[in-house]
Amino acid sequence: MKLLFDLFPVILFFIAYQMYDIYTATMVIVLATIVQVAYLYIKHKRVEKLHIITLVLVVLLGGLTLILQDEAFIKWKPTIVNWGFAIVFLGSHYIGQKPIIQRMMGSMIELPEQVWSRLSWLWIGFFVLSGAANLYVAFNYDTDTWVNFKVFGLMAMTIIFIVLQGLYIHRHMDDLEQNDPEPDAKPIEASASNQENNTMETTKPSSNEIESTHKTDASNNDQEGTK
Repeated sequence: MKLLFDLFPVILFFIAYQMYDIYTATMVIVLATIVQVAYLYIKHKRVEKLHIITLVLVVLLGGLTLILQDEAFIKWKPTIVNWGFAIVFLGSHYIGQKPIIQRMMGSMIELPEQVWSRLSWLWIGFFVLSGAANLYVAFNYDTDTWVNFKVFGLMAMTIIFIVLQGLYIHRHMDDLEQNDPEPDAKPIEASASNQENNTMETTKPSSNEIESTHKTDASNNDQEGTK
C-alpha cells in the first residue's frame, strides 16, 4: 500500500501524458506531489526526507518545464534523484562509522562489515547506472519512449536489483548460520561433573568421622578383651 502511495504522482503523470501531453502531465505530477506531501504532513505531522527532496525537484524542474515550455527539465529529474542518492551513499563511507544502507537495515539483518560495504557500493553503481540510462533514453529517443521508460523501465530495473540484492543477502546470512559454532556441550558436562563431585563430597566421610569410628572400634575391642 505504501509503495502504491509513493507511486501515486508517477501513475497520474503517466495517465495525464497518455490523455494529453507532456506539459499537462508535468503540471499533474507537480500538483500530485504537493498533495502527497501535504497529506503525509497532516496525517503524521512529519515528512520523510525522500518526499521533501522529491517535492523540491518536481516543483523546481516541473516549474521550469512549464515556464520555459522545455520538456528537457522534467526529463532530468530521475537522473538528478538517482545521482543524488549515489552521492549520499558514497558520502556515508567517509562520514560516520557505517554505510547508510547498514544504518537503515542493520537493526533487521546481521551481516559482516565487508558485505555491508559491498552492498553500499552496489547501490551506488545502480544509482549511477539508472541516472545514465535515463539520460540516454531521454535524449536519444522520443518523449513517448522516455515516459514508458520512466514509469516501467526504471521500476523494472529497481525491482530486479532489489531481488538480486535479496539473494545476495540471503546467501551471506546462510554462510553466517553455517559458520556459527554449535552450542558448546562442555558447560553442561562440567556442570554434571560438578554435581557428581558435590554428591561424592557429600557422601564421602570426613577424616574426623573415620578417626572417630576407629576409636570407637578400638574401645569396643578393649572392652571385649577385658571381659
